[in-house]
Amino acid sequence: MTPNFLVVGHITRDEQPDGSFTLGGAATFASIAARNLGYRVGILTRAAEHFPQGELLHDIEIVRLASDTTTTFQNTYIQGKRRQFVRDVAARISANDIPPEWCAPKMVLLGPVADELDADIVHAFSKETLVAVSPQGWMRQWDETGRVKPRAWLQAPDILPHVDALILSEEDLGTYTERLSSYIALAPLVALTRDSEGVTIYRKGERPLDVRSFAVRVIDPTGAGDSFAAGFLIGLYETKDVLQAARFANATAALAIASYGAATMPTRGQVQELVNAA
Repeated sequence: MTPNFLVVGHITRDEQPDGSFTLGGAATFASIAARNLGYRVGILTRAAEHFPQGELLHDIEIVRLASDTTTTFQNTYIQGKRRQFVRDVAARISANDIPPEWCAPKMVLLGPVADELDADIVHAFSKETLVAVSPQGWMRQWDETGRVKPRAWLQAPDILPHVDALILSEEDLGTYTERLSSYIALAPLVALTRDSEGVTIYRKGERPLDVRSFAVRVIDPTGAGDSFAAGFLIGLYETKDVLQAARFANATAALAIASYGAATMPTRGQVQELVNAA
């Protein structure tokens, strides 16, 4: 199978309070969202040999590059805010790791979680491919305890001029909010999600566009940004209209967080129904 929606980044093991592990990472949540929205999805990742893929990723083709370890996180939420620790990190992924038959999908989402993607990966794809970046893994650092904190995104000038869209959150920026203006100057399109307030779209030479979120009762916020990214990229590909793409993405994310876990990611029919009802 040749995917028409490709996600590149580490699938992760996310440690739960009871000691069990679930699948995580942008590669997991964004790929499930894209599959449920009707696309043929592939994941390029690195993980240890016996890493379980699980039923969650059914009908998604996975190319697992060799690694001695699997990227592992511990996530806790306190009053809706995530506290995250890195417990292990798999090996890096570069442009040379992209299978030749996977270099021309309709859409690519670069979704690093632990600084695992080399900057040259943006040059691996066809000029006709719509490439978006969800850069949270390039904007993280961790201390000797593994506690994750924001950092300046030093690779941005090498990446953003070569992609079609940057999708990030206010949480990703952390204390480096002043760098947003440089990202807007480098990228042709920036979607900045603002938690329950929705998303602000920035394009060169145009006024920012605010698009409100859909009001839902939050059950599980995990994967909200990744489901938004998948929805926005798909909406942009299908409509070529940023307002429609933002509304479609807001609806995808809203339905994703209104239920527990990746197994209940919304279908296209559910997303479209919410968009049409507003």
